[in-house]
Amino acid sequence: MNTKSNKDLNIYFSKEIINSRIKQIANQLSNKFTNDYPVIIGVLNGSFIFLADLVRLFEFDCEIDFIKANSYIGKKSSGKVILDKDVSIDLKDRRVVLVEDIIDSGLTVEFLYEHILSFAPKDITIVTLLSKKNNYKLNFDVDIIGFEIGSDFVVGYGLDLNQRYRNLGSLYRKKKN
Repeated sequence: MNTKSNKDLNIYFSKEIINSRIKQIANQLSNKFTNDYPVIIGVLNGSFIFLADLVRLFEFDCEIDFIKANSYIGKKSSGKVILDKDVSIDLKDRRVVLVEDIIDSGLTVEFLYEHILSFAPKDITIVTLLSKKNNYKLNFDVDIIGFEIGSDFVVGYGLDLNQRYRNLGSLYRKKKN
């Protein structure tokens, strides 16, 4: 897709800015898990590009798994989370890193946090590329936030609108129609 000809998108964060922040996040996690072997859980579909870029920079060994939950229809939250794919690695007494693309309403991450707790892990570290912090209140901390953003709807770098735009290397603001 040629984004230069797409008049519906404005650049939000360039891939250079994203890559710089991902290096910082990878360093934070590498310092935290130097002597550990955590399970990294990517939340599908949106986190797959972020997760791939992030784990290649780790200076520690890890296992990788995926979970898939959905609460959105287009740009709107349905208000209900559906678990489409569960983890397949035993999480009991393991250190877990949950990797999200974006925390918007907080509904999905709250559901996933409680779900993963049910497997009795040693601890859970939550990492998100983007956070709309003013949109949610959680009963737990988000440990690492790549970027805090406002209420803009963003696409690219794994984030989509009806399955479109995930493949874009940068993040873009979707213009309001």
